[in-house]
Amino acid sequence: MSSNAEGGGGGGGASNGGMLYHEVQESKLCAVHCVNTVLQGPFFSEFDLAALASDLDRTERQMMLGAVTGDFLPELSHNVSLDGDFSIQVLQKALEVWDLQVIPLDSPVAEPAQIDPEKENAFICHLQDHWFCIRKVNGEWYNFDSLYPAPEHLSKFYLSAYLDSLKGFGWSIFLVRGNFPKECLVTSSEASNGFGQWLLPEDAERITKSCNTASRTQKVTGQQQQQQQQQQQQLSDPYMQYDDAQMLLDDEDEDLKAAIAASLMESSTPPLAAAVTTTTTTETQPSSSENEINISEEKKE
Repeated sequence: MSSNAEGGGGGGGASNGGMLYHEVQESKLCAVHCVNTVLQGPFFSEFDLAALASDLDRTERQMMLGAVTGDFLPELSHNVSLDGDFSIQVLQKALEVWDLQVIPLDSPVAEPAQIDPEKENAFICHLQDHWFCIRKVNGEWYNFDSLYPAPEHLSKFYLSAYLDSLKGFGWSIFLVRGNFPKECLVTSSEASNGFGQWLLPEDAERITKSCNTASRTQKVTGQQQQQQQQQQQQLSDPYMQYDDAQMLLDDEDEDLKAAIAASLMESSTPPLAAAVTTTTTTETQPSSSENEINISEEKKE
């Protein structure tokens, strides 16, 4: 496959006619997708990377021949898993074919990229068994994660913050430097590998916005459905209705009891006061018979 090379600065005219090359996730071939989006073209297949992994395994076995260690099992591949996940060494070998270097971002050599990442051209990100690349194409940065339906545009200001957030979440980040292929002259069979697609930047933006809108709509719809299910459950569950009604009745009973108690307190106070007043009056004023006796004694005198 013939191609021209793009220098580290990414100068010159638009590569690939201004098109973006993106691969969507197929099985667990994210390492293949990552390498091809770094190169911006379907340069490698899973069989190509598997062959590189086999060569690395052979070299490692020869180096470990005669060594006594419990960590190295020669019958197993240490560069590709049974489900198709490849090691960073395989990705490095693949990109070395195109004279590209893969450098850990936390190494001293990559210190300028840590300070000003927008001056670079590509980063590879890895966590557990997933690989994806962040690539500058025609002066603009894009996230070429194969889990996305299209490349996601990243502003230069957001790039640094995004890389920092990835590091904070435990992602391993590698800087890619060298002469990137500028043009990819593909055949019809290579262009139709099933998961690769060429997109104009405006098409990628439209797809991304459409998917984000659909995702938000699904989230809102899911919340509404959950609320409706809860309401239906309350309506269809007689015990739940009984419990709610019983709670209301209990509250009403407590209020009624409090009101009756207050009423009794108010109604009981006046009779007690009246009784006290009557008793006092009776004790201080003489009776009618005592008045008659006093009058008759006054007449005798």
